[in-house]
Amino acid sequence: MSLFSPTRALSFLIKHHKKAPPSLLLSHFKTNFTTTTTTTVKIAAVTTTSNMGQEKKRLRGVVFDMDGTLTVPVIDFQAMYKAVLGEEEYIAIKSKNPSGIDILHHIETWSPEKQKKAYQTITEYEKQGLDRLQIMPGASELCGFLDSKQIRRGLITRNVKEAVDLFHVRFGILFSPALSREFRPYKPSPDPLLHICSTWDVHPNEVMMIGDSLKDDVACGKRAGAYTCLLDETGRYDSTAFSTADLHPDFKVSSLVEVLSLLEANFELKP
Repeated sequence: MSLFSPTRALSFLIKHHKKAPPSLLLSHFKTNFTTTTTTTVKIAAVTTTSNMGQEKKRLRGVVFDMDGTLTVPVIDFQAMYKAVLGEEEYIAIKSKNPSGIDILHHIETWSPEKQKKAYQTITEYEKQGLDRLQIMPGASELCGFLDSKQIRRGLITRNVKEAVDLFHVRFGILFSPALSREFRPYKPSPDPLLHICSTWDVHPNEVMMIGDSLKDDVACGKRAGAYTCLLDETGRYDSTAFSTADLHPDFKVSSLVEVLSLLEANFELKP
């Protein structure tokens, strides 16, 4: 029998996570718990000054997207969208949304029966992705760096809880809180990020959201009032198609390896 039931493990997490970095919790707790309650609490932000006299903003937490950010992209989203929407509807929606299709919000307008079939298709593609799950280069090192500074680490994904659980177990890197698709509303709503800030008891402008999606991750971070960092491995967002986008990240990197020096150069990293 496990030493921690879900209720006891969650109680442990709530009791200890504000002071302990995720790495210290991993030996006690390797299962992600998704909450469905959203509460927004804001406290005063703090700024500090570096030894060189240059004012730096204090950063107390980093929240990551999972698919395509912490993990190597393995899901063929285009094929999945076509399977769910049909070729004709996919082309029509894609032409109106060059930054990407919000498939989850779109299918919520469908009948319950049609939604059920759509989610079954999405789940099939996601399970295929689980079989090939790989950690993104630089992710482990970045998380280790954040732990060394006692900077909190959270996760927000539109994937299912099963995928988050597998990530935690397979790679031994715990994120807390880790909010999956079961948390509503999901990205690009700011609610998941605001919930994490509330749980950590920090102000959104003391947090950075890192992800590979302009429409989901950057939008979520901006709407919450957090710093944003766009991971653009292929230079996709350098295209003129995104030059008029309403949302612009505070930072853009081509690899998670770049984030470490970015954080050190621009922020005072204090828990």
